[in-house]
Amino acid sequence: MTPVPPPAVELSADQARRIALRAQGFLGAPDRRAGVPGVLRHLGAVQLDTISVLARSHELIPYARLGAVGRRAVEEAYWSGGRSFEYWSHAACILPVEEWPHFAFRRRAYRARPHWHHDLPDGAYDTVIKQLRAEGPLTATELGGAKNGGEWWDWSASKVAVERALMYGEVVCTERRGWKRVYDLAERAIPDTVLHDDLSDAECRRRLVALAGKSLGVGTRSDIADYHRLRGEEFDAVVADSGLVPVAVEGWAKPAWADPEALATEPRGRHRTTLLSPFDSLVWERARTERIFGFTHRLEAYVPKQKRIHGYFAMPLLAGGKLQGRVDPAREGTTLVARQASLTGPKAVVPMAEALVEAAAWVGCTDIRLERIDAPELRDPLRDEIGRALQRAYR
Repeated sequence: MTPVPPPAVELSADQARRIALRAQGFLGAPDRRAGVPGVLRHLGAVQLDTISVLARSHELIPYARLGAVGRRAVEEAYWSGGRSFEYWSHAACILPVEEWPHFAFRRRAYRARPHWHHDLPDGAYDTVIKQLRAEGPLTATELGGAKNGGEWWDWSASKVAVERALMYGEVVCTERRGWKRVYDLAERAIPDTVLHDDLSDAECRRRLVALAGKSLGVGTRSDIADYHRLRGEEFDAVVADSGLVPVAVEGWAKPAWADPEALATEPRGRHRTTLLSPFDSLVWERARTERIFGFTHRLEAYVPKQKRIHGYFAMPLLAGGKLQGRVDPAREGTTLVARQASLTGPKAVVPMAEALVEAAAWVGCTDIRLERIDAPELRDPLRDEIGRALQRAYR
């Protein structure tokens, strides 16, 4: 690891927490005029995932910051007008289209990759490119079928080819139909102004480190590097030229860096009360979540049911700038079901009720049923507060 210069600024743990909240769009008035595209530009990456409970995670991200935005508006903001593209960042993510040049280093690495998990028959790649040029945009099914008939990753040759072309940057996903990717040639879908791989690998990484620091506000080496899945040594090589400022944060055992704009003004304003997707960039990194909020969070969707503690898709409750509990939601018709709720204490009752009622209204539910709660003494207060919140919402 490259030696870290002495910190230029010292921050309290509370200052760091509020800086992180503001950087992620949870402190202060939301920019409703910029809408969902503004959220995407602000965050720099919105993670995609197949799980859909109240909604898919990429829908929950703008909802958490803006409130009950129309779900069609969310989809159009991501996949219409050439505003964004899908690529491998923190994971599979939607990225602002202006970041296309910054991922040239990753496209080059994929093109130079000596081996793949799927074999590709001779001519299959060229066939897919020719078909897209003549007929695109197309789904994998329209390209010849996505599967060979087996389970999971038993992809057809055309699916392997088009996904490889996506990683190479020759093809992009232009929209989703029923969660299926629709592919087109990058030369048609990406604006000419950004359709290039001119940046060096080092410059790509420098810009991504700077952008990650801006999106996080303040973070450690691992926090910032992990935002776009850079290696620690890649971060070390460029951080000195990134513009980020070394800081010391009270209670943080490791060095940290902050976006200078985040340090320029004291973070103030109204805190958002909402439920968070487990894939939200505010909480997607477990160690950072514990360090900033003192809250241990783990996605249990892939944990055997008998070993789950908080539920399949437990969504943290953000209120007053703190994580005050979590709930594992489901939908049954027009009823939002809180299958399991966990609260940090009595003060979390009102915000949990408010967050549940707002989420229910957003997904078209008019009733809420509370099933399990980890603190039995809070069951009646939470149920009563949910009832009052529903009356206020629908009177």
